[in-house]
Amino acid sequence: MTGIDPSQVRILFGCEIPMRDGARLSADIYLPRTEGPHPTLVLLTPYVKSGRAYTERAMGWAADGYAFVLVDVRGRGDSAGDFLPYRHDGDDGYDVIEWVASQPWSTGAVASTGASYSGRIQWLIALRHPPHLKAMIPMVTPSDMFVEFPTGVPSPMDICWYHMTSGRTAQDIAPVDWLKVYEHLPILTMDQALGRDIPRWREVVSHQTLDSYWRELSYQHRFSEIDLPVLHVSGWYDDEQIGTPLNFQGMVREAPSAFARENQHLLMGPWGHQVNAGTRLGEVRFGADAQINLHALERQFLDRHLRGEDVPRLPAVRIFLMGENRWLDSPSWPPPAQKSVAYYLHSAGHAQSRFGDGRLDRLPPAEEPEDTFRYDPRRPVPYLTDLVSSQIGGPDDYSVVERRDDVLCYTSEPAAEPLDLIGGISLVLYAATSAVDTDFTAKLLDVWPTGFCQRLTDSIVRLRYRAGFAAAEPAQPGEVYELTLDLWNTCLRLQPGHRLRLEISSSAFPKYARNLNTGEDLATGTTILTADQSVFHDRLRPSHLLLPVSG
Repeated sequence: MTGIDPSQVRILFGCEIPMRDGARLSADIYLPRTEGPHPTLVLLTPYVKSGRAYTERAMGWAADGYAFVLVDVRGRGDSAGDFLPYRHDGDDGYDVIEWVASQPWSTGAVASTGASYSGRIQWLIALRHPPHLKAMIPMVTPSDMFVEFPTGVPSPMDICWYHMTSGRTAQDIAPVDWLKVYEHLPILTMDQALGRDIPRWREVVSHQTLDSYWRELSYQHRFSEIDLPVLHVSGWYDDEQIGTPLNFQGMVREAPSAFARENQHLLMGPWGHQVNAGTRLGEVRFGADAQINLHALERQFLDRHLRGEDVPRLPAVRIFLMGENRWLDSPSWPPPAQKSVAYYLHSAGHAQSRFGDGRLDRLPPAEEPEDTFRYDPRRPVPYLTDLVSSQIGGPDDYSVVERRDDVLCYTSEPAAEPLDLIGGISLVLYAATSAVDTDFTAKLLDVWPTGFCQRLTDSIVRLRYRAGFAAAEPAQPGEVYELTLDLWNTCLRLQPGHRLRLEISSSAFPKYARNLNTGEDLATGTTILTADQSVFHDRLRPSHLLLPVSG
């Protein structure tokens, strides 16, 4: 147990916590051997509370003098009921927290914690206002629907998660040919293609606009209702990264009290969806400082807000500067010195592949011909990733992908001096298509002098949702649209000799579902058409990146 003496901890296994509707959730309770009562942490999980990572985390907190309550969410593990992702967790979490606060071993000061699914449900719980919830530590938190995957349907790779969480215990994902499943059409019956009936999958892919089905689970427009200190944690390569900085910014701006607004903390490391897991991702090493004593930072935060101790306040923002491989503290996100600088796309009309003439610089274009490519959904541009849903992509090398003629590449000159990019990135793109619906994708990369093309961020826009997700709107073939793509955030020092590159295409599979270019229903469509795409960069249609340049 990572050096923890089990004699320091008393464990109550399989405790039943009653819910308001009569259902009972199963909890394992880890208590310090020291005399109580104790401040208490609560973690609700769909991934079965008896896993080693959970028990070691609970043991560590109990050894530090905190009670730690691990709870299987409804319908998973040992808890009663049916697992309906996110639907019961707000009310159930409220009931768990108030039950915990009433126990003799708890002081009544409770914080929630947990990552991914367990991060998002903390926000849903907080919106119910349990009186004894005093702070939250959500990590790698998913956003509202259509923020991470603005395509009207989930990532095809989500079907892997729905399979894994079918039943009460983790299902083995190894025997499935996932690429074959992701390629299956229609999307609606991907569950049957993998060999399992998953009604929940067919339900979610059928709700393709921001209707009441999704509004019920939305939280990112309701920060003004949440009056709590929060420690927000994620990584630059978390495949759900966008939610954590958005949530931090939203709470700093909208939380109802000065106390809550002043006690928001953002921690972003060089990590994927598993925070603080090591010092490298894929082929990229981030140095010895990439792995930190995260428990100590959490303890500092909780000692202040659960125990009321006068310990030093955490910095508002602590971020890892990739490329330089060191930590920075800032009073805000983005940092005060950050400014948005336009980098314009240029070419003589031949930006296809990294061998083309696409350029990226700060000079606005004059009269330049557009770049064109053909998008065939039968041959999508690959998104480099393991084929299971636990981590989608990383700092991968796209040099081989950039050989394709359906990938436009715009590359800067080598940096003469270090350039810090710290903050949000967006692309203003002027584009047209021959189809009634299609996608445009964008990817920003750090091109090393060795030729290694490290992905930094990426994004997509689906034309039918160019005006938002209230309703789908067909495109007019041949019409030039001004599109804005949110490429999320980065924190990078571009070193001398390195170059920036922007890729533009129309697919990134299997991260994003392929657009079949027909305008058919996204769940049931099977007809595939090829689309002719045009990207403009001239005086009247100056496509450009907006990069967060610091200093």
